[in-house]
Formats: sequence, C-alpha cells, structure tokens
Amino acid sequence: MTRSITVLGSTGSIGVQTLDVARMHHIKVVALTANQRIDILEKQAREFQPALVAVRDAQAAAQLKIALADTDITVLSGEEGILTAARYETADTVVNAIVGVAVVVKEAIRQHGVKLYPVDSEHSAIFQCLQGCPEGALKKVILTASGGAFYGKTRQELANVTVQQALKHPNWSMGAKITIDSATLMNKGLEVIEASWLFDVPDEKIDVLVHRESIIHSMIQLQDNSVIAQLGVADMRIPIQYALTYPERCPSPVKELDLSEIATLTFGKPDTDTFECLAICREALRRGGLLPTVANAANEAAVQLFLEGKISFLQIPALVGQAVGQFDGNNSTVTLENILAADHETRQKILS
Repeated sequence: MTRSITVLGSTGSIGVQTLDVARMHHIKVVALTANQRIDILEKQAREFQPALVAVRDAQAAAQLKIALADTDITVLSGEEGILTAARYETADTVVNAIVGVAVVVKEAIRQHGVKLYPVDSEHSAIFQCLQGCPEGALKKVILTASGGAFYGKTRQELANVTVQQALKHPNWSMGAKITIDSATLMNKGLEVIEASWLFDVPDEKIDVLVHRESIIHSMIQLQDNSVIAQLGVADMRIPIQYALTYPERCPSPVKELDLSEIATLTFGKPDTDTFECLAICREALRRGGLLPTVANAANEAAVQLFLEGKISFLQIPALVGQAVGQFDGNNSTVTLENILAADHETRQKILS
C-alpha cells in the first residue's frame, strides 16, 4: 500500500479527490503541483504539510511563496519546479492528475521497472476485472460511456449548443475539459487509445457501449464468452483509492452501491456519425505513429477555443479530423522529442 505520494495537478478534480483518499488513509503527501490556483494550493499545503509545492506560473509561485512564508514548505516554479516535484525521491507513488500530453511515461516506466496503475474509472475497471485472468484468456475489452450531455441529439440539434449546456454532465463532476470531451465522445476515443496501450489489445478488440447510468465502469469478455464487469457509484475516489492501495481493498469514503435503488441498467451503441471524435481516434490508433498525439493535441486546442466561445461545438470534431487527416509527419520515429514537436505544431495550426 502507498505510504507517501506526490500529486501532480492537486487543485484539479482528480487531485482534490486524491487528497480526500490520502486524508482518510493517512497517506503522507510529500509534494504538490498546480498551474495557478494558489488559493486552493495554499489550503492544501497548510493541511498536508508537504516538503515542497511547485507552481508552473512563475508569478503565481511568487505569490504563494509569500503566502507560505510562515511555513517550512519549499515553493518552486516553472517546468523545472514541476519536474523536481515529480521526481521527489521520498514519495513512493506519483499521482498524475495533469491532463493531456504533459505526461509521456510508458517507455520510462519500462526502463526503470516501475508500476503504472490506472486511475481513470474505465481503465481502473478493466484493471480490476483482469485480476486473476489467466494469460491468453482475454477476448475483448468493453469500455462504457455515459454519452455525455448530448446523448441522443442529432447534428442539427448540436449546431448551436452552448458551453454551459456542454458542461452539464449527467453523472460525473469533472473539470471543464474532460466534461467537454465526454460531450463529444472524444474522451472515449482517447480511452480506446489508452486501453490499447495499457492492456496490449488492438483496436478491433475494444468495444464501446453507451451506459447512461455510469454504474458499470467497464467490462472484459473472456474466451469462453463470460463477461466480467466492475460496478460502483459514480465517484472517482474508488479508482483513485484502488490505485493507491493495490492490491489491498480498504474502506472507502464512497457510499455503497444499492442496485435495488438503481433498478435498471441500459446499454446502447455510440452514434459515431454524429459524435465523430470516437471514430477519428480509432483511425489514429489504427494508423499509429504520431497520430494519437496529433488527435489529442488538436482536441485540446479545439476545446480551448470552444470554451472561449471562438468556435462552435461541432467544429471540435471537424478540427480534430482535419488535423489527423492532414498530418504529414507520421513517418517520424515515435520519440519524446517528436511527440512534443507534433503536439506543438498541431496546437499552433489550430490556435493560429
């Protein structure tokens, strides 16, 4: 079980819920990072007393340093400060709650022989279902999707939806970016890519089902066609806690699931003609190379523009599809440098 943690992105939704789990299980917090939100970060630092905190924005870091002057907490800034926190050696676990391409880690994990445990609810569910699964027994991974704010809507109905409407997720309380991703089904496309890499399964062995109740968080199908599912209330603290306490099962701050209260669980196929991002991500995964990076970068830039009121909701998948279709650097070797270059180039094209 985890004894000490660094939380990257502690002021966001996942970071805050990670600290809920740390508080309940008396897990020591040794380092925290954030982009700006120093009001929240100061409160977290005072409660958990980490050795250091890092803020990407230098001006915000300077303000936090003044605010924490009466403590022994070291305040760092910039990219180097975030990296110092990430590799702070007294932590036995680093919780990554930073969105997007800021974390490219799989090859480093191989090189250093460390463990990677998924925190995303769907991938945690798959990981949990795989416990005790014999090698070669897995036939299919089945990701579940809530369908987001606009499930069942037509393209015509989506033409003029607002940011506020897109941010009204039916089940989960999440940050703005991931909530928009849920509404476009981009989140599920990215999860297909992630599941393929995390569990070494190809695109054709990953299904997606719309499950509006968000009670079944994902499933696996075995060679004998048995299906194993992980169920629970819609609360991210379950997968966060499992990652921190694996392989133990500990008391949770989450309420019990009462299936008699839920009564009905429903399933349907995603409408990839209306919500194109899922299909675009599958294409990027099949073509491989740097295209998953391009899809992710294009989406992050497009969502930023949508949240700023500069583009419409339907322009998000249009921009992502255009970026994937027009990318001409896919013969490049997949290295960290090329990933970051493709990410930067894609963002610049969309934001310029």
